[in-house]
This record gives sequence, structure tokens and C-alpha cells, in this order.
Amino acid sequence: MDMRKLGRTDLMVSACCLGTMTWGEQNSEAEGHAQMDYAMDRGVTFWDTAEMYAVPPKAETQGTTERIIGTWFARTGRRQEVILASKIAGLSKMIWTRDNKVDWTRQTKTQVDEAVEKSLKRLQTDYIDLYQLHWPDRPVGLFGGRMDMKAYDQPYEKFEDILGHLDQHVQAGRIRHIGVSNETPFGVMRFIAESEARGLPRMASIQNAYNLVNRTFEDGGLEEVCVREDVGLLAYSPLAQGYLTGKYRHGALPEGSRKQLFNRLQRYESPAAERAIESYLQLADDHGLDPSKLAIRFCDTRPFMASTIIGATTMAQLEVCIDAFDLPWTEELENAVNKLHKEQPSPCP
Repeated sequence: MDMRKLGRTDLMVSACCLGTMTWGEQNSEAEGHAQMDYAMDRGVTFWDTAEMYAVPPKAETQGTTERIIGTWFARTGRRQEVILASKIAGLSKMIWTRDNKVDWTRQTKTQVDEAVEKSLKRLQTDYIDLYQLHWPDRPVGLFGGRMDMKAYDQPYEKFEDILGHLDQHVQAGRIRHIGVSNETPFGVMRFIAESEARGLPRMASIQNAYNLVNRTFEDGGLEEVCVREDVGLLAYSPLAQGYLTGKYRHGALPEGSRKQLFNRLQRYESPAAERAIESYLQLADDHGLDPSKLAIRFCDTRPFMASTIIGATTMAQLEVCIDAFDLPWTEELENAVNKLHKEQPSPCP
């Protein structure tokens, strides 16, 4: 497995990152442990979780994924072999993540302190290698949605203050490095400016959606920001929440699939999305390729990619996802996906 330097840190992360958000909802603890065992055998030593997982987020399962990882660490004693990333929630009404009564989840000092302490306890570790802001403390358009213009008037925690809250944990050794997620070019640059002006920790990474039908990272300004400022992209949803595997093709609805269970995939269900997804599935067919491997390897071959986050609910799916990183990427494939993108640019932002 290829290893890559993360941002301007000394961390070397595997090109494939093991996503974990199904553990505790679609996957049991035993299944999560089996995935971690297999990932380690394949050289996938970079793992991503979050305080709000499992998904879909709810009070009953919040923190379960971190606990499953923690019991694996306790069972195997292999914590030192893993680069572990977790995340704190941003502005939301998921207030059940906090012990004390709050009106919103926020990235205030009190809430950062609580979130870090609770994640460490669940994970059964005394440090987190990469601690990420899951989404901003300020109102922004998230997951393909647009923000109401009136929300610009809403106050939010200052960028320098959030960095200061995180720095206390960096100085104490509880966090090694920090990153953002679901962030905008404005947000990335503001964090970098404040970190450089004040000698505070620097954002090493950005975890945003990126796949064949959502290349807004390239087209919306984030690519230039991240390449010039050495902020590594951790691409999530490389399979467009399963659509690029072909399992929902022609209206199929497999039993136990995320759409069948939760019906939360509207980002990928517009008429334009359906046409674009079908074109990439047909491209895979034309080249005799597994569409999952095509979609994942596309992400992996981008010059700005630090690591591509994969997730699976079965061991067979996990094997295919990891095998994708060995797929030869040809000039013919590159030209073909770029041609399709030009014809239908990012229908699933």
C-alpha cells in the first residue's frame, strides 16, 4: 500500500483510509474487529472515525464506532501501528453528544474539551493522531445544500479561538495534528492565516466529499488552496454512497443497503445525477472493470490526494475496495473520465 505524507506534518498515511461509520449500526463489534484485522493485513493503517458515529447519527448509537475501535486496541495491543483520525461535530442540533445541556453542538472550548476527553476514553487511547472539525462552527451550505443568506448574520466561534482550544490538547499530547472537514476555501484560508499569524497548530488535511460525480473540490477553489498550502485531501464517499458500485442501477434496491435502510441518499438522486452515474457505470462495463474499482482508483490517482476513505459492510466489499488501489490507471481511462466530466460537471455537489 502506497504511503503519503500528510500536509506539512511528519505523518505518513496509507493511500487507502479505512472508514468506520457503519460499525455499531450496520456492522457489529465482531464485524468491525474483523475489518480492522483485514485492513492491517493489507497495509491499511490509516483509519477515520468521529464522535457522532455510527450513522445515521442518533443518540442511541453515538460514540459506538469509537468504542468498537477502542476494544480492538485493547484486544490486540496494536494502537501504535495505526494512524487514527477522529472528529468533533460542528454547529448542529445533535445536542445528545454533550453531557451538559446546550442549545447547539459547537466548537467552543468547553465542548472541544468534552469531546476530546470522551473520544479518548471510548477509543481506549491517550492520543489521537489527527483530530478534525467534522463541519464548521459557522453556518455553511453542507452536503449539497445551500445556506440561507440570513445565516451570515449568525455569530460563530472565531477561527483563532478554535485553533487555541485545539492547541491546548496538542500541547498536552492528546492530539498530534488537526484538520477540517466539509470546509470551504474561505474556511481553510482563514484557519491557515490565523495559525501562521499566532503560532497555532496548522490544518494538515481536509476531509470533503470527492468522487466521479462530485469534483467540486477541483472546480470550486479548494484544489488550489490545498495544493499551494499543503493541506491534504481525505476524500470521503468515493463511491457516491454506493451509487457508483452499480448496486442501485436501473432502480434496484438491495436488501440491507443504506438506501433501503435509511433513504438518505438524495444528493445522488436527481435526473442529472442518474444520467452521470450511468455513464460511469457504462464506462466500467466497456473496459471490463468493476465499477467500484474504477471509482476508487480515480480518486487515488489525483495528484492532490492524500488518502481515499473507503467503507464496507461486508468483507467481500472491503476486499474489492482495497484491491482497487492496485488497478492500473491508463491514459485511456483518464481521458474517458475527463470527457464525461466535461459533459456533465459535478451533478452531485
